[in-house]
Amino acid sequence: MSTRESPPSPSHPPKKAPPAWLLVFITLSGTLGMHTFVPALPEAAQELGTGVAAMQMTISLYIAGLAAGQLIYGPLSDAFGRRPILMAGLALYTLAGLGAVFSTGVHALIGARMLQALGGAAGLVLGRAIVRDTTQAHDAVRRLAFLNLMIVLGPGLAPIIGGAMTEHLGWRSIFVLLAALGALALACSARFLPETGRPLGHLSTASLVRDYRKLLRSPVFLGFALGGGCATTAIYGFLAAAPFIFVTQLHRPATELGFYLALLMVGMSVGNLVTGRLARFVQVERLMMGGNAASLIGAGTLLAPVLLGHLAVMPVLASMFIFAIGAGASSPAALTKAISVDPERTGSAAGLYGFSQMAVGAICTSLVSLGGDPALAAGTVLTLTAIVARVSFSIAIARGKKKQP
Repeated sequence: MSTRESPPSPSHPPKKAPPAWLLVFITLSGTLGMHTFVPALPEAAQELGTGVAAMQMTISLYIAGLAAGQLIYGPLSDAFGRRPILMAGLALYTLAGLGAVFSTGVHALIGARMLQALGGAAGLVLGRAIVRDTTQAHDAVRRLAFLNLMIVLGPGLAPIIGGAMTEHLGWRSIFVLLAALGALALACSARFLPETGRPLGHLSTASLVRDYRKLLRSPVFLGFALGGGCATTAIYGFLAAAPFIFVTQLHRPATELGFYLALLMVGMSVGNLVTGRLARFVQVERLMMGGNAASLIGAGTLLAPVLLGHLAVMPVLASMFIFAIGAGASSPAALTKAISVDPERTGSAAGLYGFSQMAVGAICTSLVSLGGDPALAAGTVLTLTAIVARVSFSIAIARGKKKQP
């Protein structure tokens, strides 16, 4: 029996979609801010007269802000519309970026970064909700594949951009760039973004709690959300461990690191392309499970040579390339299924899904710092998350079939 979602009812046809490039732009602006500042931490710490540990709070709290913000924007957009809530978030992102430019102390900078993350979260969650508002299920998979790529592409490109800007223009130039991107996204949204939701016109704490309680009580939604997080942002753990794996353990020059990480972005792109092309002809569940199988193989082939004591550059790159292809293939399918569980709570579902992604990314980033072997930690974390994703997907698919007439 096919498990594709049925098309929207005639009374609620998909609304006119905004330009795809706009949705990509607003999604990328939020994720790009995550790790752009990492290469500038030592220079900023020296100028502001603080330690590196305090400066690292600007990174960890940014991820926390992205996670928390997505819980807020989803319900707000369901109540008051996608367009006004998105523009408010982009305005906050822009103003917070300017605040970071003129920060005179580490506490002011940390506060500005937190607000910047809360603003940037709007693009992540509402971009997805807008896609689901305006497309049929199979088209949603294809378009969400590109947006999902931005979740990983931003952190992958960010250190390269941040390092170059810090070296030539100083660390404050990073926040000038991010504020400019926010302002441009805001201007483009004002010009090209229509209202795609069906706002209820009111929001209450009781309704907010009720919406999230209903989603959290759904094994189908939880399975796709947890599995999707493990399938996508678990790779943040490898991104955090990569400098220590390649530079410290494999003794490669730091200048090569950006090219290695760029290869992962290529793998994600390939996976997204495969899912986007096959979504019209292959069941979403098959694409999701097939991508997860590839990720599990990639994680296992990363862990095996570490355990055998034969760690080398090419096996690491090959295994992570396979993992990235699988992540790129499975994660947009999981996202589509998760935010389609309850059509009346699309925004809330997108927000809770985004929260799970950032939470998984933060947990994996923390876990790879444990122990003295970064490669072993990364391989173990990715293998475990791939297994968790497979179990979660299997439960969600099975429970979803039981609900069908």
